[in-house]
Amino acid sequence: MSHIDENAKMESLNIAVLSVSDTRNSSDDRSGDVLEERIKTAGHNLAKRDIVRDEIPEIRKKIVDWAADPDVEIIITTGGTGFTGRDVTPEAIEPLFDKRMDGFSAMFHKVSYETIGMVTIQSRATAGLINGTFVFCLPGSTGACKDAWDNILKGELDSRQRPHNLVMLMPRLTER
Repeated sequence: MSHIDENAKMESLNIAVLSVSDTRNSSDDRSGDVLEERIKTAGHNLAKRDIVRDEIPEIRKKIVDWAADPDVEIIITTGGTGFTGRDVTPEAIEPLFDKRMDGFSAMFHKVSYETIGMVTIQSRATAGLINGTFVFCLPGSTGACKDAWDNILKGELDSRQRPHNLVMLMPRLTER
């Protein structure tokens, strides 16, 4: 089991949050608010935050720009992972992945099943690596964002988590 090594130094990461929605704006982006609050409470920095429409070119442009920005180490998206016609976040982002993180989707569904049951099959949550930047694509519900952060991301993005965490890999992500 994982545990937090209280003697280890906590490394604050620069995390960007992108909400994908045709209907939300900065005043009612509750999922983005949930992620921002949790990121800051965990001791990380909110590097950037924005909202884009459910349009593949808009999503891709923002992700490519942020993945190229040295001040962004992690990107978390919320929204657009369902099955309706306008849900296009995986289609926008997965072709950009240098490497997929299939285990994230598996763990997300395990955690989500404990909260909402079989409805979790309606999510296409995904994750991967783009230009040395971890990208996590979450559903747009506040519950899904809480589940993903509290049960997966919070620990994996904590440099003190032992025996392993994603932060330990970061210096080597762009090796060739």
